[in-house]
Amino acid sequence: MAEIGRSIVKMDVDKLINLLNKALSDEWLAYYQYWIGAKVVKGPMKDAVISELQLHATEELTHANLLATRIVQLGGTPVLSPQEWLKITNCGYDAPEDPFVGVILDQNIKGEQCAISTYNKLLDITKDADPITYNIILQIITDEVEHEEDLAALKEDLELMLAKHK
Repeated sequence: MAEIGRSIVKMDVDKLINLLNKALSDEWLAYYQYWIGAKVVKGPMKDAVISELQLHATEELTHANLLATRIVQLGGTPVLSPQEWLKITNCGYDAPEDPFVGVILDQNIKGEQCAISTYNKLLDITKDADPITYNIILQIITDEVEHEEDLAALKEDLELMLAKHK
C-alpha cells in the first residue's frame, strides 16, 4: 500500500519522513507546552490565556495526528518515544518554570514563530515534490500563523492592561 504513496513523491522519501518526524516531535512538545502551561499559568487575564492555551493544545494534537498518518502512508514509522522528541525537535521545549502569563505567552509565541519557520521550509521542500504532504503542511502552517496572532493579541492586551495600572 505504501508503495503507491511513495511512488508519487518526487524527492527522497526517507529524507521527507525524517523531516516529518522532526515536525511530529515539535507538535508533541508544543502540545505538552500548551497543556501544562494552561495548568500552571498565573496572573492577570489568566482565564483568557488558559482558554487559548487549551485550544492550541488540541490543535497541536490534531497536527501530530496528520503528520503521523502521513508518515505511515509514506511507509515510515512515526517517532516512537518521548525521549526521541527532545533529540530531534526543531523548536525545542520551554518548560513554564515562571508561570506568569506574560512569560508563558512569550514562550509560546517563540514556539509558534519557530513552527512557522519550520513549516515554511517544509512547504518549499514539498511544493513540487509531494502535493499530499504539501497540503497537510499548508493546513498546519495556517493554524500556526493563527496561533501566533492569537497569542500576540493576548500579550498586547496584557501589556495595555499592565500599563494602565502603573
